[in-house]
Amino acid sequence: MTAPVGVLVMAYGTASGPEDIERYYTDIRGGRAPSPEHLAELQDRYAAIGNVFPLRETTRAQAMGLVDRLKGDATTYRAYLGMKHSAPSISQAVARMRDDGIERALGIVMAPHWSGMSVETYVERVRGAMDEQGGGPSFSFLRSYHAHPSFVKFLATRVSDALEGLAAADRSGAMVLFTAHSLPTRVMEDGSLRCKTCDCAGSCRYRDGLQETADLVAQTIGLGSYGIAWQSAGRTADPWWGPPVQESILEAAALGHRAVVVCSAGFVADHLEILYDLDIEAKAVAEGAGIRFARTKMPNADSEYLDVLAEVVRDHLAVVREA
Repeated sequence: MTAPVGVLVMAYGTASGPEDIERYYTDIRGGRAPSPEHLAELQDRYAAIGNVFPLRETTRAQAMGLVDRLKGDATTYRAYLGMKHSAPSISQAVARMRDDGIERALGIVMAPHWSGMSVETYVERVRGAMDEQGGGPSFSFLRSYHAHPSFVKFLATRVSDALEGLAAADRSGAMVLFTAHSLPTRVMEDGSLRCKTCDCAGSCRYRDGLQETADLVAQTIGLGSYGIAWQSAGRTADPWWGPPVQESILEAAALGHRAVVVCSAGFVADHLEILYDLDIEAKAVAEGAGIRFARTKMPNADSEYLDVLAEVVRDHLAVVREA
């Protein structure tokens, strides 16, 4: 019997509860614990969203739902979950795959846009785990799907739904902002920007990818007023991609837009960056500026999104087989 193909679904990770917040952010910060003041602020933010920590279970449901949809193929698949900053870790997932006799595997990060500072670091962790463990499955990696026609159609529907939820007068004057997680940047000799540790030639693939997603969705549903913005920047001395979504909301208000709809195209699940940074913080900025705020429903493990993921994976595997 042919061994199944392992599908390693990876995500950033999450605290498991209020008592795990310090551990989680210490891991993110490379072993440096947050200051007492920063920790208290983080605890307050989680409390404000009801102390919910859904990412791990959402990602698990995404992995299981994806594999379930691949069952119709001649090949059999087995789902594995790997987190960057919480259990089960990527290293633990690779070890499980080895123990299960997995010989071929696909790695996919739950982030549609590629960056050397995001998606590629997951690839590096997989390879590092295999080096430490003395081998592992033969991996292919699906590094991005931000412009896949099915993903674009999916986001277009979510944006249309959010717009339909506005009053007619607000809808006609709405600005749509497509966002992704900001990353630290560096300035090139020609004055252009790149993510801090990426080696993109010509222009930044991460920033260009978000713009391409926005352009394709806008073309699909005929958006007149839209743009890209960045959210959830970290607290470091480096400059980060901008403009921040808060500034873009204020600009939209200053230009006379009656509403703003945020499509967080760089995220695929509810977590603090959505439930607090957008639903509380960004919404308060919009309301303070006197305009309506709405955002698109997150993909999570919705069947429509899992159908998209399955199509993206099938297309990727078809290219791998032909190579």
